[in-house]
Amino acid sequence: MSSNPVPISEQVVFDPEAWVNGPPHDMFKQMRSECPIHWSPNMVDFPDEAGFWSVTKAADIKEVSLDWKTYSSAIGGITAANEAIPLELMQAMFIAMDPPKHDRQKALFQRGFTPKRIAEHEDRIREIARNVLDRLEGQEECDLVSNVAQPVVSRVICSFMGLPPEDDLIWAQLISAVVSSSDETVNPDGIQAGIQKNLPIIVERAKALIEERRANPTDDLTSVLVHAEVDGEKLDENEIIMGFFLLMTAGNDSTKATYCSAMRALIEHPEERAKLIADPSLIASAVEESLRMFPAFAHFRRTATEDTVLHGQEIKKGDKVVMWYPSSNRDEDVYEDPDVFDVERNPEHQAFGAGGRHFCLGAALARLELKILLEETLTRYPEMEFAGEPAYLVSGFVNQLRTLPVRLGPLATH
Repeated sequence: MSSNPVPISEQVVFDPEAWVNGPPHDMFKQMRSECPIHWSPNMVDFPDEAGFWSVTKAADIKEVSLDWKTYSSAIGGITAANEAIPLELMQAMFIAMDPPKHDRQKALFQRGFTPKRIAEHEDRIREIARNVLDRLEGQEECDLVSNVAQPVVSRVICSFMGLPPEDDLIWAQLISAVVSSSDETVNPDGIQAGIQKNLPIIVERAKALIEERRANPTDDLTSVLVHAEVDGEKLDENEIIMGFFLLMTAGNDSTKATYCSAMRALIEHPEERAKLIADPSLIASAVEESLRMFPAFAHFRRTATEDTVLHGQEIKKGDKVVMWYPSSNRDEDVYEDPDVFDVERNPEHQAFGAGGRHFCLGAALARLELKILLEETLTRYPEMEFAGEPAYLVSGFVNQLRTLPVRLGPLATH
């Protein structure tokens, strides 16, 4: 923490400058201590938007997450900015619905993410990871984001959705251009321009896939969405498109983000990496610690349906309520030494949400992918080092590295 912190009343959470080096942990620490429910009057990237409440402590985020009647996912969508994605499209995703509609739709999606179905993919996911790592042999350096994480996670989710390997990169780039739209390296023309340019391309490509599955059903998840019925009714076109978009976004961005941040932490803390190499059974615990410290999504938002009080703070009907997971996952009331990366901690955390109806559908798949990626990477390259400065995507929504250049080191001989 700097010796001259900005007064809490003047902190602006959604200032891109605050996110250049990842989440502003000092700012969140100050908020947890001085003002756990904090009001921001504006958003730098969206100057016409109303302000919002920041919820920074784990217990308060849990309270908001469990009380859907007071804190709605549907009314204003699930991102702090109303303008991020057109509301009618956002509301077609079950993540931006309230019960009973949310529960019916999520049950449909869960058919594709049963423990049995995910377990059946373990060998295939390991094969995908090994095939990607095979391509590095003979190289001294690579970028873990673009050379390892992206091709692995894209192939995994695209195989679930029934998409061919040659489409992996284009989908990854399109999804990233929308969810990482505030980063000027991704969208040099600005956040709105990035969304307006790329979202229609995603919609058109998804429509073509939907037509193809209507004509030729398969057993992939895209077909499940196209042909499924909820209470005797099929999903409408927007619900299928945005369901597809939701699964592709979560599948592409979340696992990639946490894996790369985990690898960065293991390189920065060789003593922790040595523990995993000596005892690979600790990798499952390291996955949970990485999810705690580096949650893939920085925030989700709710809208107050009535005047209420949260942690002593009055909140008015219609106010935006933004839950910050990089903050709650380092809450001093929950964790001892919360900023210390400890692969033996095996913590509970809120990286997949804080429980309740909106707990992450793909949590089991993400955990499996992360475990396999860490196992396979550390088995081959136990002495990896930085080959340059890692750089973050500048975003208050996704929490991920844009680049992670590494020197691979000697290939393990066992």
